[in-house]
Amino acid sequence: MLKELNQQIQEETYSSYIYLAMAAWLEENGYKGMATWMRVQAREEKIHADIFYNFIMERGEHVKLEAIDAPPDSWESPLELFKAALAHEEHITGRINHMVGVALDVKDHATYQMLQWFVEEQVEEEANVGEAVQQLTIVGKDGRGVLMIDREMSARVYAVPTSAPWYPKSGQPAA
Repeated sequence: MLKELNQQIQEETYSSYIYLAMAAWLEENGYKGMATWMRVQAREEKIHADIFYNFIMERGEHVKLEAIDAPPDSWESPLELFKAALAHEEHITGRINHMVGVALDVKDHATYQMLQWFVEEQVEEEANVGEAVQQLTIVGKDGRGVLMIDREMSARVYAVPTSAPWYPKSGQPAA
């Protein structure tokens, strides 16, 4: 279970990294609103990594950080970028579901309970990115439609999730 939890720190950190790369590409290509949306997503993923870190530490276990691969740095269009983001979220959902199974197999009820927050979170993550894919698919190559979606996405703001388990820890700064 510890190996899986440590791997998830890497997975969540990579998630933050790929979303930051996506934000950079979007901003470089004039989609500042979508870039804002992705920067917020990157911060959220960093918090997810912190939750796993804090959980491992609270249980008196050893955190082992692994190298993070370089993410892609270009996409054909905002639609293709959000499709890649959706595929990534589906991968993370698979990881969370796998860890739930491991927790059940080894009868680690504390980890199982903590992971339930992530099960719910992944439903929300896939729905949010899926909505962007759907909207971008509807407008197709209509530049006005894409810019309208870009403008709407600029309204997303970062908020520390108050319901997140093991974050922030007492005495620790909130990311």
